[in-house]
Amino acid sequence: MTKKYLLAEMTRPEFEAGNFDKVIIPVGSTENHGFHLPYFTDMKVAYELSKMVAERVDGLLVMPPISYGMSSHYAYFPMTIGVSAETLIHTLRDIMEQIIKNGIKKIFIMNGHDGNIAPIEIAARQIKIAHKDVVIATLPAWWITAGELLPPDTFEVWNGLGHAGEGETSIALALYPELVDMSKAKGIVPPLPDKVEIKWTFDELTNTGATGDPTKATKEKGEKMVKVLVDLLVDFFNDMEKKDWKYGLKLL
Repeated sequence: MTKKYLLAEMTRPEFEAGNFDKVIIPVGSTENHGFHLPYFTDMKVAYELSKMVAERVDGLLVMPPISYGMSSHYAYFPMTIGVSAETLIHTLRDIMEQIIKNGIKKIFIMNGHDGNIAPIEIAARQIKIAHKDVVIATLPAWWITAGELLPPDTFEVWNGLGHAGEGETSIALALYPELVDMSKAKGIVPPLPDKVEIKWTFDELTNTGATGDPTKATKEKGEKMVKVLVDLLVDFFNDMEKKDWKYGLKLL
């Protein structure tokens, strides 16, 4: 019997029989990713990784992904369709409130887009303050985490970073290669300060709609990224289960 964990594809009896006590919410965006990656890349990566984790973690329900993010800084390129930070905060809060109302108090947010990091942080903090007994965890930037987990020589340019760059293109090649057109892959590594962040708009960094070097991407690199990220999250859920979802002072 096939394991069911996607709420969008379930009937009510299937949901009720699933004994779900935790959820994962994939959050992405709809935006231009250079000339070689599809518009739903941020959502698709977050959703696919969430499904792979749920395949290995009992009682984990994958929510339908949020496909629009805070993308105004990318909107200088065609058909980048986003929502305001305030809209995303309210959307995330409303979704979490309804999840809690349905009796689930363990919430994980799987983010796929840089512009969502601040809205997710604000929404999660607000819900936590309102519901002290709820556990909320996030993976805010898988593209940074993967680079930290993999050997330093895995990537060739900019530690794999970039919008539609080496890392993101590699993970796309691993997850949905049929939608990647490597013949059109082209990016640029913009000169930026090392430790201080400049709040840019994307047209100030690239004229291709991509940063980093997607030409260095390979399916093999992407498969390594997928493995370390999924293993990390499976280990997180298993460890939290062993601790009865307690953390901090409750473990002392």
